[in-house]
Amino acid sequence: MSSGKNVREPLFHIVRRRNMPFLRRVLVRFLGVLCGILACGIMILCFTGLNPAVVFTTMIDSNFGNLNTFWITVRDTMILLLVGVALAPAFRMRFWNVGGEGQILIGGFATAACMRLLADSVSSPVLFVSMIAASMLSGMIWGLIPAIFKAKWNTNETLFTLMMNYIAIQIVSAFSIIWEAKKGSGSIGVINLSTKAGWMNSALLPDLLGKRNFMLHVIIVMVLAVLMFIYMRYTKHGYEISVVGESTNTARYAGIDVNRVILRTMMLSGAICGLAGFILVSGSSHTISTVTADSRGFTAIIVAWLGKLNPFYMLLISFFLIFMDYGAMGVATACRLNESFSDIITGVLLFFILGCEFFINYRIVKRGHHREVA
Repeated sequence: MSSGKNVREPLFHIVRRRNMPFLRRVLVRFLGVLCGILACGIMILCFTGLNPAVVFTTMIDSNFGNLNTFWITVRDTMILLLVGVALAPAFRMRFWNVGGEGQILIGGFATAACMRLLADSVSSPVLFVSMIAASMLSGMIWGLIPAIFKAKWNTNETLFTLMMNYIAIQIVSAFSIIWEAKKGSGSIGVINLSTKAGWMNSALLPDLLGKRNFMLHVIIVMVLAVLMFIYMRYTKHGYEISVVGESTNTARYAGIDVNRVILRTMMLSGAICGLAGFILVSGSSHTISTVTADSRGFTAIIVAWLGKLNPFYMLLISFFLIFMDYGAMGVATACRLNESFSDIITGVLLFFILGCEFFINYRIVKRGHHREVA
């Protein structure tokens, strides 16, 4: 038997693109979103008999129907973006920090502790400085612990950071009983309701935007997003994070202290997550509970990766996810649909968005045609 027997090639090959022009990438993503909306419209019509336009109009109204819903959408978009920004440097380093949930929660717990213990004994500026410092320091420590074990003993950071989430939940659960507002309730309740000491708001601009707004959230998060973009792209530390993420051996050969980069980056990531906890407690809920983070630490993982670890792209993804979340709840209420069906709509749109990335990074080539080198 001849050893040179021909092997039949498949009809199509998937090959990696070298690069796609920016405008074409934008067009592909835009078409992907349009196809997703069309697919969702067909599903709505087939399975519910409702006019898809009514459903999508309800989703828009749930987010922008009045000033209050608009600012809630903006607030939650900013908080989700902040957590995504916090996770970005760790992911760039290929340190899989899935502990954002616990880092947010422990930062919120530190904020609540300052609000309860210091409100009557220090001035308002000192209280806010204490709250911010405590939240960032506690989040930093929560991120530093798994980083130390990773740097020294090469432990699995995914499992370690995940377990730290549950430790944070148990700490908050314990103090919810110690500090409970009403005996047996297991709930702290609203902190400093009468004095509003430690409550963050944007009353600095009441004449421009009204008292019920969260412009201060926008300012804080956007400043941090811009700084993080500059930090990762244009600084020595950002360069070191990228090199360590590409190859630890290459980084060591280049004279980079890998362990120090791991510790420094996770301290930064944890500190920003802790700051998100401060904003949630001081600027939104004014209390602390085991559900304060509300899975933002996990949702932000999607935000970070879909946004290519770029804070400006992550802003769009954060807005989309929050828009769909509140839209789903609005549709479930107004159209008397099960909320799970609205979640399916979100999933379909995400599927098309993720599908766009395939066509941006790869192309299908017919047998016999020239193939690009990956």
